[in-house]
Amino acid sequence: MVVEFPALPIVIITALVDSINPCAIGVLILLVTTLLTFHKNKHKMLAIGLIYIAVVYITYFLAGIGLLFFIQKLQIGEVLGVIVGTIVIILGLIEIKDFWWYGKGISLSIPARRAQEIKKYMEKVSVPMAIFLGFFVAAVELPCTGGPYLAITTLLAQVGFNAKVVSYLLLYNFIFVLPLLVILFLVYFGLNAKKIKDWKEGGKKWMRLSIGIIMILLGILLILFANGTINFTIVV
Repeated sequence: MVVEFPALPIVIITALVDSINPCAIGVLILLVTTLLTFHKNKHKMLAIGLIYIAVVYITYFLAGIGLLFFIQKLQIGEVLGVIVGTIVIILGLIEIKDFWWYGKGISLSIPARRAQEIKKYMEKVSVPMAIFLGFFVAAVELPCTGGPYLAITTLLAQVGFNAKVVSYLLLYNFIFVLPLLVILFLVYFGLNAKKIKDWKEGGKKWMRLSIGIIMILLGILLILFANGTINFTIVV
């Protein structure tokens, strides 16, 4: 007996959990605090922040489309489901490990060298640099944020490559950047960025625990699909 799973709730729940990723939030907080320190212009901070978030959104969306196309073209969805499912479970276990022992052993975080490069670029940020930063950060964040997105993209590839699947990918990425937009506007309207940073640091281990649990569940779903135990459905 094959169990039917609706894809949309899985996409939404995963995106919500992925959206509180401490790496993505941490980089944006660094960006707004750097802009306010060097320029003290909230209008510029808002404009640069919106451009940066838009580029992150577009970059992740296009990466998802590319992966969907690649999986469909080579018809490797079932094999990849097992491989990605196993990888995502391992990554989820690392995230859960970081709930208790962050920084000990392997951790899913932005490499220290890349973090220093991001800080250096932010000190001379402009519109072109904000566009570059969006692409650059999206790439270097992948070890930290890529697990859930890889799982969801592989899951959607099992369903097909059509307008509905693309709309799910658009929705996922909008939910992913939504907290970044909220934080940006909160700082613009007067909330101290340090308070948001303190909140992020205080809740970081819980964010990682939530992400880890979701990743393990996604990995199991992908493997079960590859084995023919379950099927994903999209409401037209």
